Amino acid sequence: MIPAIPDVGARTRRRIAWRLLPFVFLLYLVAYLDRADVSFAALKMNLDLGFSDRVYGLGVAMFFVGYVLFEVPGAIIVERWSARKWTARIMISWGLATILSGLVRSPGQFYAARFFLGMAEASFFPGMIVYLTHWIRLSERGRAVAVLYAAIPSSAILGSPLAAWLLGVGWRGMAGWRWLFLLEGVPAIVLGIVTLFYLTDWPREATWLATDEREWITRELELEKQAKKETAHYTIWKAFRDRRVLLLLFPYLLANTSNASVVFWLPTFIKRLSALPSSRVAFLVLLPAIAGLFGLLFNGWHSDKTGERRWHTVIPLACVGISYLLLIPASAHFPLAMTLFAMGGGFVFAYYPAFWSMPTMILSESAAAATFGLINSVGHAGGFFGPYIIGDLSTRTGSLLPGFAFIACCYLLAAFFVSRLKIQNSVLESAITVPIPRASATD
Repeated sequence: MIPAIPDVGARTRRRIAWRLLPFVFLLYLVAYLDRADVSFAALKMNLDLGFSDRVYGLGVAMFFVGYVLFEVPGAIIVERWSARKWTARIMISWGLATILSGLVRSPGQFYAARFFLGMAEASFFPGMIVYLTHWIRLSERGRAVAVLYAAIPSSAILGSPLAAWLLGVGWRGMAGWRWLFLLEGVPAIVLGIVTLFYLTDWPREATWLATDEREWITRELELEKQAKKETAHYTIWKAFRDRRVLLLLFPYLLANTSNASVVFWLPTFIKRLSALPSSRVAFLVLLPAIAGLFGLLFNGWHSDKTGERRWHTVIPLACVGISYLLLIPASAHFPLAMTLFAMGGGFVFAYYPAFWSMPTMILSESAAAATFGLINSVGHAGGFFGPYIIGDLSTRTGSLLPGFAFIACCYLLAAFFVSRLKIQNSVLESAITVPIPRASATD
């Protein structure tokens, strides 16, 4: 039987959750707005600047070149130096890069702007995962990651109506898509400054926790570290060579290749299948986003409730793959195609909480930080190839159907490889076998 949580534990968990999770959600929301706003801008930008599908696809892909190059070092910096200072640096620099994206006038400038945006944002996501391991126990980590990832569909829910409005304006003689970049870069800079004063790097530094609360969470996280070390003590290089880590890399590369294709091409998919105005298309993107938000939160909650991670990753991946496979025959009937886009959206982000909980079951400290950065950087290499491949296929064939087939195959292969992975929860087993003092009250 798993030991009960004392009163101080329940109180500490609530206080940490309410203090940190809404804020990291807000940070990632702004990050994804700035990363994905190009997908809405493309509805007008490509026509204004004469960009082909191949030019747009390569420009989107350039983001991931800069992103991948600086991913692993940044994650280690968060673990060894300061999440608060490094996150603030990231946000201020990506806000400036987003603003500069609104000034591009040629393919070369577009490529450069996307590259620098990726370089600026590099290590933000793995840094946030590392940061959550400093505060959140393994048994609640799936839900915490779900809150963080909820920012992705939420960014579409917020960004779609904002884009629909801004694409129709022309203030001071500037096109609406330029204002989209200019205005969405400002919140990142403001929040970067706020981060310096709001975030706390470690529980031992948290003056907003009572003394007994600081002691409880510090002790709990230390017990988790010891349980992992008793199973195997990992250096960074040893973690990189672990078979289970390698088995996580390949499916995440496949899934992220398709995910980036969906995120950056979905408005274009919908517009070409429906022939609707850009403003209507931006609103239709809300449907997959809303479904994705519910799917993400439910799957993260259910994964924590059951303690199961592998099948909570496999099933959503397979369902997205099947949805895009069915789009091939359904593409001629837009209402049916839109239904499949929404169904795919309901699963497209759902696997993330369970997936990112798996490496935290075996790794901690610098090994975990470097591994998060490695997995994320390899995965985002797929972010380079996916959007470019979709653009190239569309240019070569004049059809979206090969792109749908490509997206479906990547998701289905990812589901297959994760299904072959087995990771033992040594922390849970330690909690069952090692007695921990319990209080009379339980959570």
